[in-house]
Amino acid sequence: MKFLSFCTGSLVLLYSVFTLAAPANFDQAKRLAQGIHAADAKSFYCDCDISWQGKKGSPNLAACGYQVRKNNQRANRIEWEHIMPAHHFGHQRQCWQEGGRKNCVKTDNVFRAMEADLYNLKPAIGEVNGDRSNYRFGVLPSTPAQHGACPVKVDFKQRVFEPAPPVRGDIARIYFYMADKYNLNLSRAQQQLFMAWHKQDPVTTKEQDLNRQTAKEMGHDNPFVSGVREWNLGYKPTGYGVTSNQ
Repeated sequence: MKFLSFCTGSLVLLYSVFTLAAPANFDQAKRLAQGIHAADAKSFYCDCDISWQGKKGSPNLAACGYQVRKNNQRANRIEWEHIMPAHHFGHQRQCWQEGGRKNCVKTDNVFRAMEADLYNLKPAIGEVNGDRSNYRFGVLPSTPAQHGACPVKVDFKQRVFEPAPPVRGDIARIYFYMADKYNLNLSRAQQQLFMAWHKQDPVTTKEQDLNRQTAKEMGHDNPFVSGVREWNLGYKPTGYGVTSNQ
């Protein structure tokens, strides 16, 4: 009994350390994310250089061949993109059904943790962030590029966004992480797509470095990057980021 109590106490303490290490809200997460990505200041989808002045980031559009599609103001600023959109993880919470994102921010600790999870945040050109919206990821072989040399495609009617091959594996492992940690549903089609992307675009040294840097702030790594866990079709999420009192 004493041994069991000791183990339980140790696990609670360990969980508390992890929880305290994570950012408390989205605003704090954005500040921490800037520090994590400062060493390799590139926009996620378009690989454009970023220059920072305080909290404001500006992409070097000319150098990376980016062409503004529609929104010049957003194209010239960096925004923090939720790779798994807030709509995806939010609408699975009761708070979203009762008042959307604003209500979730006010009333749901788990939603705030998901919104502020550093593994799910990437610096993106604002216009691309806006064009991606909450569209699902997919492949669009017949859709032309709409942002110059930036290798993304958007089908606004079908609400599908195609990222470049070099970041597809990163996206897959972020989705696996978010689904596993917060007990979120991924459709069979999503799982199959992301499993394929995970194999086609394996973990890189850069991704491993970002994983280690992010772990210093979050208190734990992304196990699908470190290789501790492997997603398979029908994987049952552990939900280790959802506490019993949420």
